[in-house]
Amino acid sequence: MRILVIGAGNGGAAAAVELSLAGHEVRLYARSASTLEPFSRDGIGFTGVLGEGRLRPFGLGSDLAAAIADVEAAVVALPVYAHGAVARALAEAGWGAARPIILNPGHTGGVFEFETAYRAVRDELPPVAEFSTLAYVARKPRPDVVNVTGRAKALRAASLPSGRAALELACALFPGAYDSGDVIATGLSNVNMIVHPPGAMLGASWSEATGGDFTFYVQGMTSGVMHVMRALDAERIAVAAAFGHTLPTVIGEMRALGTVPADADPEDYGAIASGAANRLIKAPDSLDHRYYVEDFGHGLVPFTAIARIAGVPTPVADALIALCAIARGSGQIATRGAAEMGLVGWSRDALLARVGVAST
Repeated sequence: MRILVIGAGNGGAAAAVELSLAGHEVRLYARSASTLEPFSRDGIGFTGVLGEGRLRPFGLGSDLAAAIADVEAAVVALPVYAHGAVARALAEAGWGAARPIILNPGHTGGVFEFETAYRAVRDELPPVAEFSTLAYVARKPRPDVVNVTGRAKALRAASLPSGRAALELACALFPGAYDSGDVIATGLSNVNMIVHPPGAMLGASWSEATGGDFTFYVQGMTSGVMHVMRALDAERIAVAAAFGHTLPTVIGEMRALGTVPADADPEDYGAIASGAANRLIKAPDSLDHRYYVEDFGHGLVPFTAIARIAGVPTPVADALIALCAIARGSGQIATRGAAEMGLVGWSRDALLARVGVAST
């Protein structure tokens, strides 16, 4: 199958490697030609759980119209704050309604924002599916090499009713992906919005003072951070219950993903420090790091918007969002709010109907 991978960062490079190793013809697209240039010389070097070697994608390019010309599907592997812009760009480039799109990841409200942005340009939406989290734990130690230290073992996937073709393709292309029922379940299973904001916010001064020179998941996971994380997770589970979902704790979710030990106690938030995939990852080096830019504005903010529709209070999430906005000095953060998701004024029953679930 000929697949377009949109994004040449950590996740995009990892997806290009995995799909290429599986025998697909992968075209890798990035808006910046300079991001692709290291791969154009000798291909993508890779190490870690996907193996070790170097491969050349079927194609590389920074011209979106040319990149989409003869591919059968697209995998969007970008920071989730790019979803709206990518949706509009694909619509303007003439992607059309026949070819599936997979958001790897969608995080919280990804399909909602993608649909809203795409429909602002074209009425007919292509099939779109999302993963709850990125399929990989990956970093690029050099511009031409991706080190994949973890690959999700069980990966939640979902789509709107119109996107079943994309959901079926997502589960076929990415082993371990499974139909999680609806995009409320996937959105509320976004582990990053629970794991990153408490440590990022409570450790902000340490990040600024050291440039992130400490291990986020080990040294940064103090007892105080874990108390806040537990309270934030309780809010997430309560919102899920209001929509009829019984979700595990974030530790239970990470155990299924394979990013904490398989025998970890789901109630032991300290287990985060034991996950081999994350153990050596450094903390944010500034308040412009994606843990602040992405996981607050495009994790906690859409979470609180969905919580308000459910009528569930979220004082911990609200406090973290407010502190992040003030600490970054702007008084606000770029967000995926109700407007971006097309959910202004929606009721719980209307939202359930949108995702294809009968209200109770």
